[in-house]
Amino acid sequence: MSHPTYIGKPISRVDGRAKVTGEAKYAAEFNTPGLTYGFVVSSAITKGTITGIDATEALGLPGVLQVFTHENAPHPARLDRSFKDEDSLSGSPFRPLYSPDVKFGQQPIALVVAESYEVARYAASLVRVEYAAELPDTDLASKRKHGFDAPKGKSGFEAPKSRGNFKSAMKKAPVQFEAEYTHMPEHHNPLELFGTTVVLEEDGKLTIYDKTQGVVNNQAYVMKVFGLKKSEVRLLSPYMGGGFGSGLRPQYQLYLAVMAARELRRSVRVVLTRQQMFSFGHRPGTLQTVALGADLDGTLQAISHEALAETSTFENYTENVVNWSGMLYQCDNVDLGYFLTKLDVFTPMDMRAPGAATGVIALEIALDELSYKLNMDPLELRLKNYAPENQMEGKPFSSKALREAYAQGAERFGWARRASQPRATREGTKLIGWGMASGMWEAKQGKGSAKARLSVTGKLEVGSATADIGTGTYTAMTVIAAETLGLPLDQVTFRLGDTDLPEAPFEGGSRTVATVGSAVKEVCEKIAKQVFKLAQKVENSPLADADFDEVEFTNGYVQRRDEPATAVSFTEAMRQGEVMYLEEETTAIPSVVNQLRFAYYSHSAVFVEVEVDEDLGQICVRRVVSAIAGGRVISLKTATSQISGAIVWGISMALEEESVLDQNLGRFMNHNLAEYHVAVNADIHDIEVIFVPEPDEHVNPLGAKGLGEIGIVGVPAAISNAIYHATGKRVRDFPITLDKLL
Repeated sequence: MSHPTYIGKPISRVDGRAKVTGEAKYAAEFNTPGLTYGFVVSSAITKGTITGIDATEALGLPGVLQVFTHENAPHPARLDRSFKDEDSLSGSPFRPLYSPDVKFGQQPIALVVAESYEVARYAASLVRVEYAAELPDTDLASKRKHGFDAPKGKSGFEAPKSRGNFKSAMKKAPVQFEAEYTHMPEHHNPLELFGTTVVLEEDGKLTIYDKTQGVVNNQAYVMKVFGLKKSEVRLLSPYMGGGFGSGLRPQYQLYLAVMAARELRRSVRVVLTRQQMFSFGHRPGTLQTVALGADLDGTLQAISHEALAETSTFENYTENVVNWSGMLYQCDNVDLGYFLTKLDVFTPMDMRAPGAATGVIALEIALDELSYKLNMDPLELRLKNYAPENQMEGKPFSSKALREAYAQGAERFGWARRASQPRATREGTKLIGWGMASGMWEAKQGKGSAKARLSVTGKLEVGSATADIGTGTYTAMTVIAAETLGLPLDQVTFRLGDTDLPEAPFEGGSRTVATVGSAVKEVCEKIAKQVFKLAQKVENSPLADADFDEVEFTNGYVQRRDEPATAVSFTEAMRQGEVMYLEEETTAIPSVVNQLRFAYYSHSAVFVEVEVDEDLGQICVRRVVSAIAGGRVISLKTATSQISGAIVWGISMALEEESVLDQNLGRFMNHNLAEYHVAVNADIHDIEVIFVPEPDEHVNPLGAKGLGEIGIVGVPAAISNAIYHATGKRVRDFPITLDKLL
């Protein structure tokens, strides 16, 4: 009898059928009798004051129940701390409909609630608003000399630390390089719009279906803001049509839907439009300067990396932008600076690999530029300055297989055949270029809980209040549970996205498998021990004198490792023990000792081939090979999908994505999917993902590092470097569009 092995295998998504058949229901698809519909009225100005609102005409429409504005909306909480959430920042969180002040473009200024969505939307167009407008300040480029040191406070933010003497080392370095790199804001554009359905139950309690990456976080937000007990609010999000960081914090439609439901004593649904999806959060634009000093053999002697990033006027958004330049390469003299400037925009928000996706762009392009000054192969330069430990923390890495990633990626790509100089390869009017870059992302484990219930029929149900934002959490957790207890996959069900389940942090930061997966493994091990004890008590049990470490669990049986024939089934053990089900719950906590001893990061080596039309400037990414050193892979199929999707976004980030601001109006002008360009099928060609074996006994019990974000880090820089190799023209302003090449 063989033990079923699922970890690392290409398992299809366990939730795949539900999604393709429409069985999977999203936040705005849950219906209830008497449901009403809210439609948000957005501000027509970016900065100023509302001097008057007239909702008379809207209220006169049949079916309109109420128009909430700052003049009549309740203010259930008055302190900033009531509006703080698990991912909140220093400053004052935005409060919808609390004041006549307008602080950003498309700010929600009213909510129309009606018996139908169509009536609510039409009525919203009849709300008349008068403003005293002020000139908005949204130009990051004009703020170069107006930045301030980023404050501490945001979860995960680490103030950058300089070391050595950069100025002295830079002055002595025989080869020097310095340049500025810029990129504009980018908006999350998941297919599923943000929506909330609040069901008012007969007993007055609220059942809330919300688009979120963290049901526990949003439940706590609702409880604090509206003064409710945990027993009065149940929040669910079983499926999410893409998050990418946009759902880490509670969005304003949640507040508005709950407020309206409580005031009207009706169930309410509020869904934002595609245009309104541009009214909150975005990857912040940055201005970055990198300076490098090196010896003639390529040894780095000095690194400087400064970044100026935007935040709102009311909160201080921070992310780790420059820190990577102090970790990726060996260098004793590093000067890092990260500064913010306040603009009249909504607070920026974490977007896939926040900070790293943009900070590594500047570092990896600068390193490529240095390689040409040295007349040195870009890969050779990186290997020359390979960092065996994390100098920022002064700790060894728990594991680091980046050398192997370089080697395997380069071999698969054919890097050895690369021409050393730009513009050396062409096919007709097409210039061909090869570029590469490194990537790095943190591998963290948080505190997470899970419960498991094994029935006498051999069915196992495991649950945790985590999320699946499209990453494959359902599948990964099912695989971990099935592997741990030795059950067939179809005997295991995993539940998530429900605050009635054991607590888990929001899904973000590539930590869900490490955090929740460790809890799933731990709770299933507890069930296994119970099953083993019952199996020992079976009449004439062949396991009566066995120790737990002498047995294994396979296909619903407990058996001796050295004597597979001596087995007792789970069902037999439970029936003879007169137990209908076994239940356990646990909370997994990362090892404090290991956290102090090691630095935990995943790494990548990205190789890219582009073609550029010399006459038209059109760019095509023909090939990408990404070699990932990301610890143990739990589900190969979903892991490959994760990295492939991140590469697609990296292509989109490098060549297309840009939220265009009109500086006079302070508004994002391309707030739709027709004008906000993202990569489509025609833009994507050959993508190959390599997972480099990287055993890690320290990072967590699973040895998994998480893969959600490492796949995008380094991709835009590798594309930029390939474009330079093709054309001989360096573009340092992202996205790289054809007008910048011509």
